[in-house]
Amino acid sequence: MAGLSLQHPLAFGFGLLGNIISFMTYLAPLPTFYRIYKNKSTEGFQSVPYVVALFSAMLWIYYALLKSDECLLITINSAGCVIETIYIALYLTYAPKKAKLFTAKILLLLNVGVFGLILLLTLLLSAGQNRVVILGWVCVGFSVSVFVAPLSIIRQVVRTRSVEFMPFSLSLSLTISAVVWFLYGLLIKDKYVALPNVLGFTFGVIQMGLYAIYRNATPRVPAKEVADDKEGIVVNVPEHVVTIAKLGAPAVELKTHEVRRPATAPPTDEAVPENDKAAARQENGTAAGMGTKNTDQV
Repeated sequence: MAGLSLQHPLAFGFGLLGNIISFMTYLAPLPTFYRIYKNKSTEGFQSVPYVVALFSAMLWIYYALLKSDECLLITINSAGCVIETIYIALYLTYAPKKAKLFTAKILLLLNVGVFGLILLLTLLLSAGQNRVVILGWVCVGFSVSVFVAPLSIIRQVVRTRSVEFMPFSLSLSLTISAVVWFLYGLLIKDKYVALPNVLGFTFGVIQMGLYAIYRNATPRVPAKEVADDKEGIVVNVPEHVVTIAKLGAPAVELKTHEVRRPATAPPTDEAVPENDKAAARQENGTAAGMGTKNTDQV
């Protein structure tokens, strides 16, 4: 066992250190998910990095089992599978409906469909060392995708000038973890372990650099285009203004109540038909004539 052999004490040391750092890296998002649990809302956080990390951990376990001498890879990736599953479950619990559907689709497509296909093809179409080589390159590809997944968060940081969704502790732990696992792969002469961590180190440095640039910057609220139903005009409104408008919907409804006139309002002269006016004049004339006649009689 190369990972645990006493002939490779330095490799074992880096592997053990990699397990400890990677475990702490898996725990780095805990404050984020505690915030999600406390506020009962995902608040714009994305599930893609956690789904991809779960898929990568599943692949590395499969690779380590095939190679049969990578126990340190099995231990850390098993822990990663458990932790990432808990994160995704919490996300699905408190995410809005649209985000839940998106996360569920990715889980079914990636962690069930693609992983099942890789498992089936490697077992049926390859054997022995060729199977390890094929799966090794597949692991390299998806390990790179784990490091690339935070690109959406990097874009959000640049767009909003806010590091709220990119904790510094996570970026630092990813960078250190990449360095340690690179050295581990180098010492045990496993290029499939060493190669992806070069890119991991690069992205980690970029994230820490962005944190240093934007940590004290004034956040920029992204604008959202909102169409005016009555005028057909498109205006740019900050997202928080839209939220306030939604929360204030009952107040808006109060302004739309109709004001009705009393049903017993007296009609005006303009509303009286001409025939009714003539009848009224005739009655007045008749009453006046009768009054004159009565006066003569007296």
